Amino acid sequence: MRKLMILILTVTLFSCGSSKTVRDSKKVIKGEWVLNSINYSEAGTFNVTLLDDASKKCFEYSTWRFIPNNNTGIYTINDSSCEQGDRYFVFTIQEVNEQTGLYDFLLKPTNEKGKSETNKGFRMRLSAISETSMQWQQTVYVEGDPFTITMNFNKL
Repeated sequence: MRKLMILILTVTLFSCGSSKTVRDSKKVIKGEWVLNSINYSEAGTFNVTLLDDASKKCFEYSTWRFIPNNNTGIYTINDSSCEQGDRYFVFTIQEVNEQTGLYDFLLKPTNEKGKSETNKGFRMRLSAISETSMQWQQTVYVEGDPFTITMNFNKL
């Protein structure tokens, strides 16, 4: 009986932590990034507001800082024709499929002190990550059809 209890306790402890792949991704994401380009799955001109904040033009060449030990970050809009400045967020990487390496990435805007003023979050797929580049994809539906927004980052 005692061995069974120890086995159950051990299995419980190992199942509660993040997988090794998620932990490794958090190590890679740490640091400063620049959002180099944003692409759409459909051709044409679209009026898209990303993260309920700003246009594609404003987000391109924004700088991002990820602090994985407390799952927080800051992105800074740098374009002088946009509302410039820092925006704060918390993030979570949730494993979807360890074989493909694809994840859901949840980003929630906060104030400077880390408090969310709304209960709004944005779920994206972390479709690629390496030591030097990262790609997010967000699928939204326009008139019932899927529309994918792809965001490409490079590490600074």
